[in-house]
Amino acid sequence: MESGDDSVLRCRAVPRTPPFPDLDSSLNGECNQSEHQKANGGNHITSNGTIEMEQVISKKLQLKRKAEFLKSDLMHQFDSQVNDFMDSLIEESAILEPAPVTAAFSPPLSDKERNKLRYFRPPHGQGKQFVSRRSLLDELFEVNHIRTIYHMFIALLIIFILSTLVVDFIDEGRLVLHFDLLVYAFGQFPLVVCTWICMFLSVLLVPYSLFHLWAQTQSGSYPHPRFCSLLFGSVFLLYQAVGLGFLPTYVVVTNSFPPASCFVIILEQVRLMMKAHSFVRENVPRVLSWAKEKTSPSPVVPQVSQYLYFLFAPTLIYRDKYPRNPVIRWGYVATKLLQVLGCMFYAYYVFVRLCIPQFRSISLQLFDLRAMVLCVFNSILPGALILFLAFFAFLHCWLNAFGEMLRFADRMFYKDWWNSTSFANYYRTWNVVVHDWLYYYVYWDFLWMSQKRFRPVAMLFVFTVSAVVHEYILAVCFGFFYPVLFCLFMCFGMMFNFILHDQRKGPIWNIIMWTALFLGQGVIICLYSQEWYAQRYCPLKEPSFLELLKPRSWSCQRDLIEDSDRL
Repeated sequence: MESGDDSVLRCRAVPRTPPFPDLDSSLNGECNQSEHQKANGGNHITSNGTIEMEQVISKKLQLKRKAEFLKSDLMHQFDSQVNDFMDSLIEESAILEPAPVTAAFSPPLSDKERNKLRYFRPPHGQGKQFVSRRSLLDELFEVNHIRTIYHMFIALLIIFILSTLVVDFIDEGRLVLHFDLLVYAFGQFPLVVCTWICMFLSVLLVPYSLFHLWAQTQSGSYPHPRFCSLLFGSVFLLYQAVGLGFLPTYVVVTNSFPPASCFVIILEQVRLMMKAHSFVRENVPRVLSWAKEKTSPSPVVPQVSQYLYFLFAPTLIYRDKYPRNPVIRWGYVATKLLQVLGCMFYAYYVFVRLCIPQFRSISLQLFDLRAMVLCVFNSILPGALILFLAFFAFLHCWLNAFGEMLRFADRMFYKDWWNSTSFANYYRTWNVVVHDWLYYYVYWDFLWMSQKRFRPVAMLFVFTVSAVVHEYILAVCFGFFYPVLFCLFMCFGMMFNFILHDQRKGPIWNIIMWTALFLGQGVIICLYSQEWYAQRYCPLKEPSFLELLKPRSWSCQRDLIEDSDRL
């Protein structure tokens, strides 16, 4: 019975495989033979009483062939599945950043909602992928060790406040709590608000109306669609140059806006110009694709509400939809806005205690190499503090506050730029919002127009655009042309981008990056502060164009000494 049962089990255990006639017949013969053995007492002996060795060898060869086939088939299926899995994994890792845990960020979502918010692909071609994720500092501040660094900066602010109060009490004999510098910096605020409202309404109406009218001309019912494209494109560029470019700058210059008020208008001017460009750049290919394929009765034009949401959203890349959070945490919004206010007072005390006393005296001294070196090194501490405050106030607090109010779920406004071991990585991670715009609309569009033949030229073009815009902002807001930042961008920035590239790893390169960054901040604070005071101490009565381009700090001390000698 046992031998018979084993024979039956062996017959049932044969798996189904592709047809092999000789193999199948042998197996069937083996099963029939086993049944015959069971009927005759389990013995199958040849006429001479010995097992035929040829049949045993034949069966072994057939089983070996079957095993080899099963092995190759199994390995083929396994290899195919592993390749498919690895390809999908590489594709997802290339287009998505790792999504953080959302349990502490918002109420738990269902699987359907989480899959819906997982990522939002661009409407055409390759582009930025928006993912529901938290800001990096929000995650790091949950660690006690990192939160202690934040507490150290708060303690330093308290020291600045106490030192200012004590010095004022000694000098005045009473506590002086005035903020003349802040009042001056944000002067003419009603005019600033009116200017911003005019800019915003023009951006809301003009680009959207032009795009909507142009999309109708591509439906085929209008003759000469290319001429219409050229006409509407020219009108849009004219609006960008005059309506958003010249008019706000003219208002700022003619009304002599103070620095902070000027920064509000000029930064908003640049932001709105970039948003208008992104809206047109993302939607024009959709209409052109529709005009070619005619997949629907009319072109897909974004709604006004979608465009309005984009104008306020903390991103410069247009999408019809973004990942959204289910609720607004108003306590979080209030905390971030209070932190922005705290950073403003922090910057005020940095200027009052570290910058103004130093540069008032330096601007009246002869400008030589020794004074230059001392000025740069004395400016490193306030420069570093201003760098940290600008990053924390704007890129973290301000953008997160607006992101929370709009339920905007993708909060990757920056990455871990402080861990960078190369300036190439620092440029990519310091300000992700602006970097994405430059990468997709300047770098990639340049490569597209050049058919991907001039990558170094495209990188140089990106640096040039960024340097020109930064220098334009500082020139208009400070009221003088002193291309320090432009030279740092185009000379040292480009050089460090190729020298300190992504292949540089290790702590030493991070130290070099921080050293260069601190020295650059010291140079910027020193030279621009000296020029600021030189413009006030030595104003030009009837300046020519060349005199406006020449820095006053180069000759102001000499002019003051000559005037004192004549007296």
